[in-house]
Amino acid sequence: SFFVNKKINEYLFIILISLIISVYLTEGYLLLKKTSKISLRETNNKKAKLYKTETGKKYDFRSILEVYQDKIKSKTEVVTIVHPNSNSFQNKFGIFPLSGISNTETIFCNENGYYAIYKSDRYGFNNPDNEWDSKRVEYLLVGDSFTHGSCVNRPNDIASVLRKISKKSVLNLGYVSNGPLMEYAVLREYLNLKVNKVLWIYYENDLSDLQFEISNPFLKNYIKDLDFKQELQDKQKEIDEIAFSTLNNQINIENVNKNKHPTKKILNFIKLSKTRKNIFPTSQNNNFKKILKLTKDLTSKDEIKLYFIYLPEFNHEKKKFTNKNYKTIKNIVNYLDIPFIDIYEEVFKNEKDPLIYFPFRLGGHYNEMGYKKIAEIIYKYTKD
Repeated sequence: SFFVNKKINEYLFIILISLIISVYLTEGYLLLKKTSKISLRETNNKKAKLYKTETGKKYDFRSILEVYQDKIKSKTEVVTIVHPNSNSFQNKFGIFPLSGISNTETIFCNENGYYAIYKSDRYGFNNPDNEWDSKRVEYLLVGDSFTHGSCVNRPNDIASVLRKISKKSVLNLGYVSNGPLMEYAVLREYLNLKVNKVLWIYYENDLSDLQFEISNPFLKNYIKDLDFKQELQDKQKEIDEIAFSTLNNQINIENVNKNKHPTKKILNFIKLSKTRKNIFPTSQNNNFKKILKLTKDLTSKDEIKLYFIYLPEFNHEKKKFTNKNYKTIKNIVNYLDIPFIDIYEEVFKNEKDPLIYFPFRLGGHYNEMGYKKIAEIIYKYTKD
């Protein structure tokens, strides 16, 4: 505007400043809106009272770090959950892990009043280790935290309930924060057993996860090269070492920053992370369709039956289910001729009180009753 009239320059300056202020006010609103309606203290008090009434026990309000430190003090060999996508793929081994630390008590999460803890299997997944010795696996599951079993103990996760009611072998390869590309990668690495059915368990934030995954040049190798494989089953020692290193870094950072200013949040605010995500979402529909097609091709060649299970997101404040991408996802699955099991239609739509399937009726992951109900529906539509 150097060559523009002075008066016009003033107007342009006012408009620019107004836009900047408006955008940052929007970012502030998006940042605070989730915590402004119900205070954390009120929510915690409600949880504590309900948990005391239901179980007679005190709600465990410790952080996962505090639980870990208490276990270590008592000389318990234990680790916390390590998200595969938090591992540095620029590690000395040059691999991208897709699971956690193997053969170890693993502290997971707490939404139901207690911390879920499970013994990981030989490859770092949430299974009894002997499942890998089965001659034939009836169900093999891939998915994110809901499939992984957040925040309940075995035998209350989906895989364990299926194991019980089918009386057959079930392998759970779900892991927290996994999106469609990592789930496909997991199948490429670990699907070398005799399997009857693969359950692709989809949750409504999976397309957001895919946006991160598709920008990762290492993970994109699984799409670009159908012969690409890391041979992760032979590299669990390396995976454990990488995960332990990541875990120690996370613990050190949390200890250092526990009482310090949250610089990461400030940086995200300056970068307008939430506003950009809402205004300029990148469609991942074509990438999702391609990955699901590759998954069907992978399972079909071994005559494995592939099922798609749709888990709906729940907004406990508005007491309704969101379905922003529901029709698109369903159309893609139907186009690929994959059986579609709709948990919203089968479980929640006609339930008078769908809140009973969530911890303290407050949303989040499902509670024990919710996981059990979903597993029963899956079995109903997939049993021979």
